Formats: sequence, structure tokens, C-alpha cells
Amino acid sequence: MFEQKIVRIEQANLLGERPRKAGCNSRLGEHGLYVRPSIVTITTDRGAFGFGASRISQSEAEKVLGKSVGEIFQNDPKRVQDRFRPIEFPIWDLIGQLTGKPVYSLVRSNQDEEFTAPCYDTSLYIDDLHLTDHYEAADLIAQQAQQGMDKGHTAFKIKIGRGAMHMDLSAGMQRDIMVIKAVRQNAGQSATILLDANNGYNLNLTKTILAETADDKIHWIEEAFHEDNRLYENLKDWMHKHSIQTLVADGEGEASIKLLDWAEAGLIDVVQYDIFSYGFSRWLDLGQKLDGWNVYTAPHHYGGYYGNFASAHLKNGIRNFKFVEWDAATVSGIDDSSYKIQNGHVLVPNRPGFGLILEKSIFHQAVAKNGFSVEL
Repeated sequence: MFEQKIVRIEQANLLGERPRKAGCNSRLGEHGLYVRPSIVTITTDRGAFGFGASRISQSEAEKVLGKSVGEIFQNDPKRVQDRFRPIEFPIWDLIGQLTGKPVYSLVRSNQDEEFTAPCYDTSLYIDDLHLTDHYEAADLIAQQAQQGMDKGHTAFKIKIGRGAMHMDLSAGMQRDIMVIKAVRQNAGQSATILLDANNGYNLNLTKTILAETADDKIHWIEEAFHEDNRLYENLKDWMHKHSIQTLVADGEGEASIKLLDWAEAGLIDVVQYDIFSYGFSRWLDLGQKLDGWNVYTAPHHYGGYYGNFASAHLKNGIRNFKFVEWDAATVSGIDDSSYKIQNGHVLVPNRPGFGLILEKSIFHQAVAKNGFSVEL
């Protein structure tokens, strides 16, 4: 089956809508209500079909035409060749269709009747800047966490760093702390709370937030400040001295080239390279290396939609996989209804490929409007 050749590639940007508008982080303005995933389909000379997230250009796609599946995908270990990384998600989906297996079973044999992956609600943005009262602001974010709980979430990532740009520093710090405590009180002690400062803090502000919320048992703090091994050494020593067991997470953005060295040295506990820019196959290799260092895997993909599903399948190949970043949206043209959130986990469908259904009529309308189609 791997001798089949790619004869058609089509691309379109689809339109999706989040359950509510996403606000600011510490360094950017509103993220908005909509997502626009770039989706690519591939078809073989025998009519096999796969689709997935991809930002491949038309000229790059033309160079893939005529290639056999076997040229693109190696079977042992199962990986997409690195030079074809721009189209690897559609390829993984195609391999799943050809073999009749979900991607998670391609990654590693799975004998369980039900495959799940832990996830967190990533929607708790800085949505409260229109409010002057800290209590009202904290209550608003706590209500958003409740909405996530109602949908099956038990882990929540809270954007912090209001005082970095959007508010006075002191007032912003006070509100950050009150928001964290309100979410903890509303979600209960069993919920997992993650913090993300988007590099909006410095070392001392990070210590302040962790000290003030020590009783709230913060599971990780993400991008507290731009990666710096000396600052992380200082922070780690301070946390050990104060019996604070919060994990340090980093790597989603323009990460230092030394980040993995610092992870191996124990300064970073959770690596978060973006699943699209770093790639699914490369993440499989990296995650297994991180397993050997006892470092956790938690790929970033916010705003990418398709990463909700791809990350869940990745989990089966990495022992220390921590969380799927769940960025909920409804995308016109993609049926993702076979995925469910329950008790803090993504229930992954036992269906070929990534288990999603493309509504081809909607996709082809989008191709005509904003995409491209190339074929032999």
C-alpha cells in the first residue's frame, strides 16, 4: 500500500469559532473569537485520502506530487521523513486510513478498549481588564473555570502578568493573585491549576506569585520570564528552600537553543515546543528522550485547533506526556464530535487516522475562496 503515489494536494483556511472570545495575555491584546486553521488534503493514485493541519505552500506542494507514500513515511520506527514535515499531519492521517488504525495505535500498539489523554482548559485569558474591581474580575475568571468544569475539565491554565503591560504593576499583581485564589476556591482542591505569564514576570515577581499562592498548590508556572539558566537555578533553589513543588514549564515560543540542555540539567520540568512548528514525528523522538531525563512533555498549539487532536494521539508514544492543551472551537467543515472531554481527559475515538471527518463540500468552497489545488 505504501507504493501509492500522491496525485492531488489541496489547501484551504477554514473558519472556526471559540465558545467565547479570548482576551489578552501579558504581552498581547485580545486573541479574539475566531480560529482559522490551514487544512490540507492529500489523495493518492488509488483514491486513498488523508487530511490535517499544514501550512505547506503551493510550490512546496507541487514538489510532493508523484512521491510514493513509502518515500514520505518510514515504517520502522514509524515517522514522516523530516523533509516532508510541512505535510506530516495529513500524511499521518493517510497512513491511518490505509492501515485502518488510529494514529495512537501507529505510534505504539494499544490494547485498551478506550484511549484517553489528560488535558487542561486553556481558555482562562486576561478577560477582565474592563473591570475596575478586583473581586469582580476574580469572580469573572472563576466563572469561566466553572464553564470548563461543566464541560468535563479538571485542569485549568490561568493567564497571569496583568501588571506587565495592561495594568499598574502592583494592581496587576494583586489581581493575578486574587484570580488564582478565586479559581482554586471555585474549582476545589482536587483541580489542577497551571499558570502562564508569557514572560511577563521577572525572577522576584515569580517568587512573589508563588509565595502568595503557596496554599493553592500551583502545578506549574509557564514562561515566567524568558529562559535564563541562572535565574532558573535561583528560582529552583528558592522553591526547594520554601517547599514549593511547582513545576517549571517553558519552550512554546522563541525558546533558547539551550533549553533542552537546561531541561536535562533539571532546571526545566516541562518542555512545550509547539506541535506544529516542531512537528509530530520529531516530538515522538524528543518525548522519548525527555522520558529518559524524567522531564515532562506538553506541546503548545494554542490557536491551531487541530493540535487538540494531534497532541492526544502523541501521548501514546511518550511515557511522561503531561497534558493536551485543549483550545475548544467549532470549525465549519470538520466534524470532531467523536472526541469528548470527560473527567479531565480527552476520550480519543478508535477510528482510522486522527479520527476526524472532513465535510468536503465546505472544504472545496474554501479551496476556491482562499486556497489552492495542485495535481498530476
